[in-house]
Amino acid sequence: MEPPGNDVVAFESAEKIILRWDSTASEDAREKMIFAGDRHEIDRYLQAVDEIQRSMESATLSDDHSKANSAIQIAMARLEDEFRNILIAHTTPIEADSLTDSSPLPGDDSEDDSPLTKDLEHQERSTSSVSYRSTNSIREIDLMPYNAIYDLRCIAERMILAGYLRECIQVYGSVRKSAVDSSYRKLGIEKLSIGDIQRLEWETLETKIRRWIRAAKVCVRILFASEKKLCEQIFEGLATATDDSCFMETIKGPAIQLFNFAEAISISRRSPEKLFKILDLHDALSDLLVDIEIVFDSKSSESIRVQAVEILSRLAEAARGILSEFENAVLREPSKVPVPGGTIHPLTRYVMNYISLISDYKQTMSELIVSKPSTGSRYSSDPNTPDMDFVDVESQTPLALHLIWIAVILQFNLEGKSKCYRDTSLAHLFMMNNVHYIVQKIKGSPELREMVGDDCLRKLTGKFRQAATTYQRATWVNVLHCLRDEGLHVKGNFSSGVSKSALRERFKTFNAMFEEVHRTQSTWLIPDTQLREELRISISEKLIPAYRSFLGRFRSHIESGRHPENYIKYSGEDIETAVLDFFEGYQVSQHIRRRSQ
Repeated sequence: MEPPGNDVVAFESAEKIILRWDSTASEDAREKMIFAGDRHEIDRYLQAVDEIQRSMESATLSDDHSKANSAIQIAMARLEDEFRNILIAHTTPIEADSLTDSSPLPGDDSEDDSPLTKDLEHQERSTSSVSYRSTNSIREIDLMPYNAIYDLRCIAERMILAGYLRECIQVYGSVRKSAVDSSYRKLGIEKLSIGDIQRLEWETLETKIRRWIRAAKVCVRILFASEKKLCEQIFEGLATATDDSCFMETIKGPAIQLFNFAEAISISRRSPEKLFKILDLHDALSDLLVDIEIVFDSKSSESIRVQAVEILSRLAEAARGILSEFENAVLREPSKVPVPGGTIHPLTRYVMNYISLISDYKQTMSELIVSKPSTGSRYSSDPNTPDMDFVDVESQTPLALHLIWIAVILQFNLEGKSKCYRDTSLAHLFMMNNVHYIVQKIKGSPELREMVGDDCLRKLTGKFRQAATTYQRATWVNVLHCLRDEGLHVKGNFSSGVSKSALRERFKTFNAMFEEVHRTQSTWLIPDTQLREELRISISEKLIPAYRSFLGRFRSHIESGRHPENYIKYSGEDIETAVLDFFEGYQVSQHIRRRSQ
């Protein structure tokens, strides 16, 4: 054991060093920082602090303890300043090289082109072009050089030993939180309350959601993870859970701010247009959940983990609710104004594009949609709701059943709209156009076709073909009726007795009826080129041979009389050419083009 005299000398020497750097008593001490100087001076000061601490522990007299306590307070004040200064001096914003500082225009999907964001997106390109799922994981960045971390750890160790843990944590948290806030600004993360977010227009929110998804990945996998690593480098092992306390002091506020955005979206008013961005949010947060569990793995950060899980659950429930509301909106869509020309109704386009997008999110939606649509026998007495028997599609997934149900209720609504046409032929053409469009959209999406199934597709194909047949019957039966032989022959002289007056009347009736059909149905529209051509061919195959045959049998009877051109106005070629005007969607000449008599 050293003689007591040596302890006194050591204490006085240490005290002298501490007092020399007392910033409250020396202008020179206020202007200089110990840890900005040479290593020898740093080590001398730390050794002096250690000596004062030992003196406090071994002091037996109250005067000695008082002197040591006074010296340690001065030392701790100095070390707190040094700790803060080192943190500030070495807090280089990582966003300068790794985060984005651009403010993209709404609708621009490439708003974050920083190296960090590109790294995050690299693996996403191998996944769905729509989904935000990825397989990226945590990538920590060294936020400070080793020598700064070593100095901070030396200071923290002594402050904690002297009972200044809280002060150490507060200084650390305030400086590092400012660094995180700076990164947030670069990432475009705004300080908005849940109420502020819910008051924004959806178009604005769509842009913010895209930015949030990118930013959340950066925050969890890089920013928060790197801050946690720094806390561990400085504080791990110095006191129980000190590193975690410092981490939460730094991150808790920013983390809550980050997740509040997703929470606000999850509890916002539901509407169909929000579904796909909500699914993007759900995919992104689901993908981040494992990383959140790793970064926020302590007891004190449990609230962050719980918030993320609850938001994910609410986003899932919102998606289910929106699908249900969408189905009801399709069924009840009230517009009764007929679309001109019997073309595809805007509702049909909207609904089919919508469910095609749903099929692009098949993986996520299949996980979320676990029950059949709300229909069946209990609706059978409701004239405003179609019946649907699921027996034929029992093997289908709940999501597939919902998509089939949407196709069923869309047809049901369209049938109601078709009744608004005064011309029954146009009503049938309208149904043909729209069901054909439904079939083509299903065929055009491999995912949608797989879920809907071939049986359902065959039934839909049969429906638009039936509508085409019914249209032809409604339009052409009366026209073709003019070309029959019945009623033209004089009784008792079947071989040569043709009533010219009846024949002339028959030609006049045919001409008038065909001209009226030509005038009206040229303004009707079949937008699908192949379907339009198929229907024209089908009409021609029935009409042209019948007309030519009729003309061949009775032409001589008209031409032998006066003014035959008033009755035989068109050749077979004229009729054939006129059919080509049908379903173009615009008014053609009042007069059918005639090649010859």
